[in-house]
Amino acid sequence: MRHINTALSALYASALYLFIFLPVAVLVLFSFQDGTLPVPPLHGLTLRWYGEIFADAKLMSALGNSLIVAIVSSAVACVIGFLAAYAFARYTLPGSGLQRALIVAPMTVSTLIIGLGLLSVFSRLNITLSLWTVGIGHVVINLPLCFAIIYASMGGHQVNIERAARDLGAKDWQVMLLVTAPMLMPSILAAFFLSVTFSWDEFIVAFLLSRFDVTLPVEIWSMLRSGLDPKTNAIGSVVFLISVAFLIVMELAVFRKSGNSK
Repeated sequence: MRHINTALSALYASALYLFIFLPVAVLVLFSFQDGTLPVPPLHGLTLRWYGEIFADAKLMSALGNSLIVAIVSSAVACVIGFLAAYAFARYTLPGSGLQRALIVAPMTVSTLIIGLGLLSVFSRLNITLSLWTVGIGHVVINLPLCFAIIYASMGGHQVNIERAARDLGAKDWQVMLLVTAPMLMPSILAAFFLSVTFSWDEFIVAFLLSRFDVTLPVEIWSMLRSGLDPKTNAIGSVVFLISVAFLIVMELAVFRKSGNSK
């Protein structure tokens, strides 16, 4: 019976991983298609399409825009999330429960609603749509995640260390930046890299809040409007690999910090 359970568990795990990774494997495989359509059968292998996407100025510009927006907006969201988490964890604020609920509320709202709301606000204020407005939108959708991750890591065991730092003459801002922030660095890094990953792949807010300078998902959508093309598979594979790279860096950075803190 034990062997049957093990076999069934292995079969279930294999089916699960196949369901998750088969579309990605097909995408990557047919990005090397030596033909004009990325569909079966596979007519040989070529790197032609990767060469074309890296020679495409619009795609490379969109790639750079995505990296800038993802990194900058995630950094801003982490800073604001850390400051908010520190305030709620260390001070008694009026209506703190309601305020925390309002901060995490965007996590329960569709990005389409958030994007439309921000578009209305920017239009009302006569703010021209650009990468700046996309970045603001990504801060709005990533801030609740950063706050939740960092706030959950702020335990009572850190209070004594902060109190000791104050007894030694440290000011409140020094305690926050030089004592609390380093202790929470694994959580801060996790929040940052997760935000980068979400911002990197985000389409709806980027589509609604951009005009001429677009991010990579919006540029890929524009390419797909003209039909399937091996170039879309190639750029999709690049997006997937960069996302995986972000996650690997996150794992290494977070686990290394966690290991050093023990």
